[in-house]
Order: sequence, then C-alpha cells, then structure tokens
Amino acid sequence: MSVRTTTRRRQLGAMMRKLRARKGLTLEEAGNLVGVSKATVSRYETQAGPVKWLVVDALCREYDATDSERQAIVAIAKNVKQQGWWSSFTDSIPESMNLLLTLEDEAVREDHFCSVYVPGLLQTREYSTALQKANEVRLAQPEIERLVDIRMKRQAILDRPTPPHLWAVLDESVIRRVVGSPAIMKAQLDRLLEAGESANITLQILPFAKGAHGAALGSFVILGAAEAALDVVYVDIHTGSLFLEKEEELTRYRLAFEYLRAQALDMEASAAVIQNVRKEL
Repeated sequence: MSVRTTTRRRQLGAMMRKLRARKGLTLEEAGNLVGVSKATVSRYETQAGPVKWLVVDALCREYDATDSERQAIVAIAKNVKQQGWWSSFTDSIPESMNLLLTLEDEAVREDHFCSVYVPGLLQTREYSTALQKANEVRLAQPEIERLVDIRMKRQAILDRPTPPHLWAVLDESVIRRVVGSPAIMKAQLDRLLEAGESANITLQILPFAKGAHGAALGSFVILGAAEAALDVVYVDIHTGSLFLEKEEELTRYRLAFEYLRAQALDMEASAAVIQNVRKEL
C-alpha cells in the first residue's frame, strides 16, 4: 500500500480498535456478529489491505457506536484512497506527518498548548524559516523551503468557510523567545494579535507569574473530531511523534488543557501582554 493511503487507513484502524475495545469484544466475537472472519476484523484494524464500508458500517452498529461516530467512520472508510492537498509532498515526508495532516484536515477543533514555539498554524513564513534553520540537523535551503511551504499550506484550514476552532494557550516564554531576529519576532507577534481577533481562534498567554502549572506534559495538540470519542492527542517529541487515542490518555490531556486555559490570562489581557512584549523588542 502506498504511503498516500496509509494515513486514512491508520486512522480508520485506530477508530475500529477503539470501538471494539469499548464494547469488550474479541476479534472473533466481532467477526461472528457480522459474518466475517477474525482475520478480516483484524485486517480492518491495521493499515493493510482494502476495506468495504458496508462491513465497517455493520461493525460500528454491533459496537454500539453513536450515529455521529458511525457516520464519521464510514465516511473515512469510503474515502481511504482520497488524497489530501499534501499528496504531492508525501513521497518525501514521514508517515507521522501524513497522519497529522489527515487528522488536521478533518478536525473540527484543535486545542494547542505550546511551551516553546508559536503553533505552526499561526507562524509567519519568516518565523517558520528561522525555526527550520535552527534545526540541529543542517538542512539544505530547498528542503527548508519545502518544509515551510507545507506549514504555510496547512494554515489554509483556518480560512475555510467552516474552519476548525483553534484554541491556543502559549506559555509566556513562547512570545519572549526571539526567533530569527527582533524584526521577525515583531511580525510574528503582530500575527498573533491579528489571529486573536478571529472568531474561530482563541489565544491565551500563560504568564510566568502563575508559577508551577499543569504543563509538565510539555507541548501537545488535541485534534478534535466531530465526535469527541474519536479525538486524538498529538505530541511532537525529539525522536518522533506520538498519537494518543486511549480514553485514559485523552482524559489526562483534556484535563491538562482545561487546567491550563483556566490559569491563563483572558483574551484581552493576553493581547495586552503580547503588545507589551512587542514594544520591548
């Protein structure tokens, strides 16, 4: 199977595993309920081989999925071969990025906590370029430009007729860390101020004055699906990326985000802090 179909198949498999586990069925029991083999159910929960949406629909019904869960999963099953806007890049980017772009393309909301850098969806081109140049592995200029192009293209989801709601909580260090140059940082702070005025973007600053907080988890993103049970947590770590989908994992990160945004400044006070930091540059 090509990398281009792996992303949706992985997402579909994860969802099917989650629903079966929630119902408490074995692979064999699930197969018997819909008249397919244990091996078929197992294959539907992996990234290998084609799927039939009618079987997916039947399994969802036996798993007692809600109507919205079933409809969301069947829609993915019908479009496992569909290629997103990033298909022209997929031959040279990691599968983890393919999966992130797939999940993000279908998200109805994104909750970000950022402890180091501005979230990619709100970065200016110059800020993003400076980050790529700071990579510990030296990249050639064409590679830097390609990665920045992907990041800029991702931002188009915020301009859709019905965009996802982006809620970003930024540690104060994010806006005080000068990336690139003072001029680049000023432009980036202007972008944050502009973003904070958008109806679909909520931007908060978590000030140093709050001291210890619930960010021991580090930076993370909760990618919200149309049905909350299908949410996925994305964690970018130095050695790779983690996609967390277990209910206990989701609960932990949701609680952490609720705690962080409760501690953070409100939108108006956050904008004032950003403006003050900009003046200091």
